Amino acid sequence: MERHSKKVSEMTRSGLNLIKQAISIYDQDLRLLVANRRFKNLFSLPDHLIEIGASFSETIHYLVQAGEYGDVEDIDVFVQERVNQAKAFMPHYIERKRANGSTISIEGSPLRQGGWVTVYTDISDVKRQEELLRGRSQGLSEQLIRRSEQLALTNRELTSTIIALEQAQLELIESESRLQSTNAMIPAHIARVDTDGYYTYTNQKLYTVIPGSPKNIVGMHMEKALGAEVYKIVSSKFDDAMQGKASAFEFPLKESGKQVRLSITPDINDDGDVSGAYLLSMDITEETNARQALTHARRRELAAQLTSGLAHDFANLLTIILGQQNKLEAIEDLPSNIREIVATTKDAALRGGTLLDGLGQFNSMRTLSLKPVNVDVLIDQLTRLIRAALNSEESGIELEVCNEIDAPQLMLDQGFMQDALLNLALNAKEAISGAGSIKLKFFKSHEDWLEVKLTDSGPGFSEAALKNAFTPFFTTKKGKVGRGLGLTTVFDFAKMNGGRVILDNHPNGGAEVTLRIPYSQVKIIKSGLVLLVEDNPDIRETIRGYLQKMGHTVLEADSAEEAEHLGALPDLSFVVSDLMLQGDLTGYDLAVKLRKTGVDIPIYIITGLPISDPIRMQTANKFPILSKPFSFEQMVEQIQIKDMSENI
Repeated sequence: MERHSKKVSEMTRSGLNLIKQAISIYDQDLRLLVANRRFKNLFSLPDHLIEIGASFSETIHYLVQAGEYGDVEDIDVFVQERVNQAKAFMPHYIERKRANGSTISIEGSPLRQGGWVTVYTDISDVKRQEELLRGRSQGLSEQLIRRSEQLALTNRELTSTIIALEQAQLELIESESRLQSTNAMIPAHIARVDTDGYYTYTNQKLYTVIPGSPKNIVGMHMEKALGAEVYKIVSSKFDDAMQGKASAFEFPLKESGKQVRLSITPDINDDGDVSGAYLLSMDITEETNARQALTHARRRELAAQLTSGLAHDFANLLTIILGQQNKLEAIEDLPSNIREIVATTKDAALRGGTLLDGLGQFNSMRTLSLKPVNVDVLIDQLTRLIRAALNSEESGIELEVCNEIDAPQLMLDQGFMQDALLNLALNAKEAISGAGSIKLKFFKSHEDWLEVKLTDSGPGFSEAALKNAFTPFFTTKKGKVGRGLGLTTVFDFAKMNGGRVILDNHPNGGAEVTLRIPYSQVKIIKSGLVLLVEDNPDIRETIRGYLQKMGHTVLEADSAEEAEHLGALPDLSFVVSDLMLQGDLTGYDLAVKLRKTGVDIPIYIITGLPISDPIRMQTANKFPILSKPFSFEQMVEQIQIKDMSENI
């Protein structure tokens, strides 16, 4: 490499030596980088002043002493002035008559990388021709001759200026191209709008922040580009920017569930007037989730300290309740309506016991146990629990349950889901003053989500409740018994399923809570060919053994790239892939690619990443997750699904 660079340098110097003009290039420290032979001969410079690293000030000092600049009173001051001019790095063109009678033009141009290139041209012949013209043009006026000479000089200066401008234009184009490339790589939308709200610039990344928005929005109004919902939020801040006030704020997108941060900075011109505004918007959903999870974890730790001591006392009470219920069940001639009440009470007590088992470990995240659940049975049991809790005959609160789920079974944590929805119903009951109604609706959204929407006839959420509802121990039950943990349970359930909870007030009054989790149908898998994708040989061997023990034939791959070609095999029963793999693609990338190519078999993702990890959360929204480490029995429960409806 060094030999190549040296050869290029020698060839460059040889080429410069063929040029009739003198050329010198100094770096930003005014040390010589290169000079041709003409530069040495033109000024009769000694060898040490044309060597690489020679000082510009020493060269000027030598030329002054040699009489190049005529009589100079103070050499040091003269040299320093020339050095200061050079350090200004300003392009210039001058013509100077030398002490030997010749005339040279000096054209200096700064280099983008730092430094200076100067071209010296002997224009003595041009000057002699001008003198000859003057001598032969005695009939012409002196003013015309001077005017011609001035125009010739101006023409040479303009030529130099044009060259400098062309170079500056090229550098500006390169700089703009680099800026465009940089903006295109930034994971945010950068834009500018004029005072009327029309876009004058965009890095075409708006769609990454607001899904479904157009890509090229130059010339488009903000309301059309952002949509009515977002524009309603942004418009007041835009008005502030037009008054010269910058702002930065965050807001949610209800449709996509994303959280967005938008910064608006006024564009103020040299006259102090606002000519538009710059917009910087980013998708901060993952950051917000992480922030909420951290805050939630800290509050849960406090909750653990306050609640763990209560578990023992409540366990004693539940033991007594269960004992009395068993005695009631033993009565043979118990009326059917009373027996139903006993069964409901016993179910509630058993659920309470399950909750107490984990209360001492409240500071750790509750685990999620997904199993095939009969939807009708789940809703029937939940309805009985809620009706018992509402006690409609005394409270006057009616419960309406609407089930629009077609699938007979779904993969759910039945107990966790019942706890979450029961808490929502109890919160609604507390909010309703006197008689009222609660409606619970189960349905599948168009985006393959299972949604449970609860609406009540109460006063709705206050601003404080909307802001702090998921905070442990926050409660609005003034003067009433309330733990402040109800919505915290709902929050945990949604997040662990890769879903979310949406709090709002119904347009017709009352609160509206939407629980959204993945719609995971139960698929009965028979023994067959399985594609296992795992880059760790030891883990691959373990999982292969599990799958073979389940009766499957295993086809193996150690990267997503290799597995992508195998995934289209017609006889595959399902795919098991690690999330983090060697190579450029993850297990999630592989699963998405297989789906796009029409592979419609179950795809299971295994990972050791924490539940709050953004990659895991993204994957859990679309594919079943099996957390490492797991036993053979846990893998059977997750993958080798059998029809369990008769046991539910």
